[in-house]
Amino acid sequence: MAGKGSNSVQVRHYNERVVLESIRKLTEASKADVARYANLTPAAIAMIIDALESSGFIKQIGKRFGQRGQPSIMYRLVPERAYSIGIRIGRRALDAVLVDFAGAIQAQESHEYAFPEPDHVRRSGNNAIKAFKDWLGKDLQSRLVGIGIAAPYFLGGWGEELGFPPELSSKWEEVDLPALFANDDDIPVYIENDGSAAALAELVGGNGARFDDFMHISIDTLIGGGLVQNGQLQTGPNGNTAALGPFPVSRSNLASVKAPPGPFDILLHRASVYVLVDHLRASGVEVFRVRELDPPSPGSREPIAQWQADCADAIAQAIVGIISIVDIEAVIIDSILPRIILQDLVAGIQSRLCEVVPVGLLVPEIIVGSVGRLGSAIGGAMLPIYARFAPDSSVLVKKSQLRKPLLVGSRTMNAAEIGRIAASK
Repeated sequence: MAGKGSNSVQVRHYNERVVLESIRKLTEASKADVARYANLTPAAIAMIIDALESSGFIKQIGKRFGQRGQPSIMYRLVPERAYSIGIRIGRRALDAVLVDFAGAIQAQESHEYAFPEPDHVRRSGNNAIKAFKDWLGKDLQSRLVGIGIAAPYFLGGWGEELGFPPELSSKWEEVDLPALFANDDDIPVYIENDGSAAALAELVGGNGARFDDFMHISIDTLIGGGLVQNGQLQTGPNGNTAALGPFPVSRSNLASVKAPPGPFDILLHRASVYVLVDHLRASGVEVFRVRELDPPSPGSREPIAQWQADCADAIAQAIVGIISIVDIEAVIIDSILPRIILQDLVAGIQSRLCEVVPVGLLVPEIIVGSVGRLGSAIGGAMLPIYARFAPDSSVLVKKSQLRKPLLVGSRTMNAAEIGRIAASK
């Protein structure tokens, strides 16, 4: 490997990241557990774990009894070793979280709005950052490793569907996302699509931890997605991987959905939460936030069921397209919807998929996500931690040999640049 620009120090750093990620996924583990999971020799694992313990990244939590041989010393990550802030800029709300090194939420804030006006979003985010720094205090603020911003592309777009002011899109084109929020301490800022960020949250701390290859579908105000392959988040050369909204599907059966101009519609127009809200209103059920459907009122149950059937059909079509191109183990579906509505929807997707999948394709496991509405914010918070501490093969190669940096989410494009790139695809 020396001929490829590697040396023993770089390999050691990479293996340290592998060990940290192994303990993160196992939650608690012995040296033997890590050696098996990371496929490294016991001697190498022993040296790395001892070094990580002395550096304060992991700690002993006791011994495990009941197995053959001597009791095993168990290790966990040290939560207070590092902290990170995640901010998800949504089309109806801003969610912010402060997570520790183990990925646990230590503080959170949510700010709702009718539409994401940039100045309002900036104030809400700055208030959350200040509150989180106050929570940390002076002693722990030095352990803040970064701020991760998760936001949809075309943040001011789709105004016709969502009732946004016509000038909102042009306002966001002028916004420099990495510089949107106050950052007097010059903390590193990471930017990622909100769908990919939600997939990262599921990979690190949700049901995705047991899969190496899965598609994550986020049924939010507008539907989005994220792809994980070989245990790594895939974002593509333009950061637009798994942008499910424009995926072509058949026309909706709902009378409340406007007919498309051509023979096909797009997934966004059939499987987004705003479509459910519009359908409820067209059915005489006034609702603004989907949390008002927890529990569903008697009058809302029939239109909800109608939307669930239509949404399930559209997502099943999209899954067929996905598995025709990408071989995955699972599709994990999460949402801002109340859990009972989401669970019924996922059951409908499972049933519809079995009806429409053609011969020659393997149906992946279809499961409900475990992170919930804060998924994108949690994923945003994990971006700095992942960039600093997760396995990345780029640490084994000299930077001059890489065509582009491989760190997750380390883009510094503004909203206009992101929009132009995505529009060109």
